Amino acid sequence: MLKAERYRHFVEYFSKNQPNPVTELHYNNPFQLLVAVILSAQCTDKRINQVTPKLFERFPTPEDLAASTPEEVFTYIRSVSYPNNKAKHLVGMAKMLVDVFNSEIPAGIENLQKMPGVGRKTANVIASVIFEEPAMAVDTHVFRVANRIGLTHNATTPLAVEKQLIKHIPKEYIGVAHHWLILHGRYICLARSPKCEICPLTWFCKYYEQHNTETALLKAEAAKIKKAKEAKKKKALNTITKELKKRSVDKDI
Repeated sequence: MLKAERYRHFVEYFSKNQPNPVTELHYNNPFQLLVAVILSAQCTDKRINQVTPKLFERFPTPEDLAASTPEEVFTYIRSVSYPNNKAKHLVGMAKMLVDVFNSEIPAGIENLQKMPGVGRKTANVIASVIFEEPAMAVDTHVFRVANRIGLTHNATTPLAVEKQLIKHIPKEYIGVAHHWLILHGRYICLARSPKCEICPLTWFCKYYEQHNTETALLKAEAAKIKKAKEAKKKKALNTITKELKKRSVDKDI
């Protein structure tokens, strides 16, 4: 199947069956989303949603967070991954947000990445969700699923995956495609044990095609070897039986 066909089937399926996907992070405004996305790096959305209510209650505005310290922020986020670094990033981000951007979340990937704790993935999420820009955030789910389906080829870095996806996905679908890939990877195309038996994309999925073809070939080869061994064993037994019968006849004579 040609890559263009895979992309067409991918967009057609999700635009019909999941037309309005949204992030599973809980937030009420752009500032809260930025905080939540920074915290979500290498951590589950479920965990972040457990932590943020009290955090947002204590620091409802960029000014409140900027006036705090990493040590205090740490007490609210100690259960997430890398809490020390993230506490420092959150306070640094808030200070820059207040001092440089007048407490407003800036538009544009470059401006967003100027803030501590905001890498390209985080910047793309904010650009896509808040500013509705055609930005593709690539996390581990997006990286894995895009490769398995066959949407990307020889893309060994998140940036390479991002470029290939943006090149082939229609502009109006790029923002939601990010959520399609994440949710599919989170609930069906799991890292260790993908649920291919319930996946609706197997008919055009490159991973499924290759995996099942290889499995079928291995099983066929194993069956062939087993059959050959059994035939060889049977032949040997027949030879022994004939020899024993011959000796028995010779002994009687």
